[in-house]
Amino acid sequence: MVRVSDVTALLGRIGVGAVFVAHGWQKFTEWGLSGTAQAFEGLGVPLPTVSAWFAALVELVGGALLIAGAALPVVGVLLLVDMLGALFIVHLPNGMLGQGGYELVLVLGVAALALGFNGGALTVDRVVRRKATANA
Repeated sequence: MVRVSDVTALLGRIGVGAVFVAHGWQKFTEWGLSGTAQAFEGLGVPLPTVSAWFAALVELVGGALLIAGAALPVVGVLLLVDMLGALFIVHLPNGMLGQGGYELVLVLGVAALALGFNGGALTVDRVVRRKATANA
């Protein structure tokens, strides 16, 4: 039986995951990884090329996995780490609200973490677990 809490967790994963996918996709396609690394360097991000690859991959792949509900705890932690980097390295000095504020990265990070550990029953992880238990 599908519960309301499972549907709301799915909707949360879709919404938060879509934002991550969009930002990761943007780093690969709109700016390119070299452009992303260059922007990161200008923002004072350490190891800008490595950081650009990390952010782009974690956001794109992690966002897709969050939507699917696969590897949820790992994905939730990685997305939080990505957002903590953005928070402390780039956005914190700008305050919470306004241009360059940290409200979005804060919400995305904690939402990804919460959904990573409470993603509901409508997940790939749950299907894999059921099959593994049935085959054991």
